[in-house]
Amino acid sequence: MPAVTPVSLVSEATQQAIGYPTLFLLVLAGALVPVIPTGALVSSAAVVAMHRTAPFSLAMVFVTASLAAFLGDAALYWLGRRGLKSKNGSRWLEALRSRASEGRLEQAQEKLAAHGVAVLVLSRLVPAGRIPVMLACLLARWPIRRFSRGNLPACLAWAVTYQLIGILGGSLFAEPWQGVVAAIALTLLISVVPTVVRWVRGFPRS
Repeated sequence: MPAVTPVSLVSEATQQAIGYPTLFLLVLAGALVPVIPTGALVSSAAVVAMHRTAPFSLAMVFVTASLAAFLGDAALYWLGRRGLKSKNGSRWLEALRSRASEGRLEQAQEKLAAHGVAVLVLSRLVPAGRIPVMLACLLARWPIRRFSRGNLPACLAWAVTYQLIGILGGSLFAEPWQGVVAAIALTLLISVVPTVVRWVRGFPRS
């Protein structure tokens, strides 16, 4: 076990001071612009946290990621509502529409009508499920307060899930970078599998 010195303590404190705000900003941006792999970011941060002052670092990753996801979703939903009220719409609303196919949107609307807030929690755990359900909430004219009440547990569950993926990947290797690679691979696998399954189901059979 390496010796703990004042220099190492200062170095770790500096890394944490930079790392948590960076994680917050990236997850926040990923919630607003759904092209950033936020799940992989949280899993990678959890791997690094395991090699620091866990469980404190892991708790900080959880708080940072879930808060950023919640605020990002709330901001995107608010922008979408502004687009619905505007005669000319908005680029945010159009971006949401472009990322949700008609079939997935109809499915999300049916599930939302049948199960309500519970669908929001599941939508963040299913790859590419967040945007269709958010758009369904917008078209159902949910007020932002109602959306936020359902989205809070969704963001908490999302942060826990991807943090556990990071912990699993990090526990398999001694070096942090190896755990980060494993965690990213796991998150990519999770995101790809549902797409492959949908493709296989829709593939015509002779």
